[in-house]
Amino acid sequence: MEIVASVTAGLLVAIGIWMLLDRSLLRVVLGVVVLGNGVNLAVLLGGRLDGSVAAFADSADLAAAVNPLPQALVLTAIVIGFALFVFALAVLKRSWELHGNIETDRITAVAEEPAPDLPAEPVPAAPIAGQREVRG
Repeated sequence: MEIVASVTAGLLVAIGIWMLLDRSLLRVVLGVVVLGNGVNLAVLLGGRLDGSVAAFADSADLAAAVNPLPQALVLTAIVIGFALFVFALAVLKRSWELHGNIETDRITAVAEEPAPDLPAEPVPAAPIAGQREVRG
């Protein structure tokens, strides 16, 4: 059972990284989710999957007990991952509203364009502290 879960975790991480390398922001967001689920499964595998005794049970057989720490970490990571997913969807929606597209190359091209503002007036340089102002 642990071998199947390990292979599944590896596949989820590989698929998540592959999706992160795509040009579509929707696939990037979904890749973050899939990668997070693969990492959560890998952390869960750090504890025992086949434990037959609860960690808080009154038994002398502690070797058969499951480790509760990875379970608590994964539960916390699921909540944080869901919040990250919702935030990423909000950013994706806003970039669609601003640019009308969700491809990373086009959004980068728009972001690198010069600002449409008027040229600003030159600001006189402030004197450095401890230095005398030179008037000409």
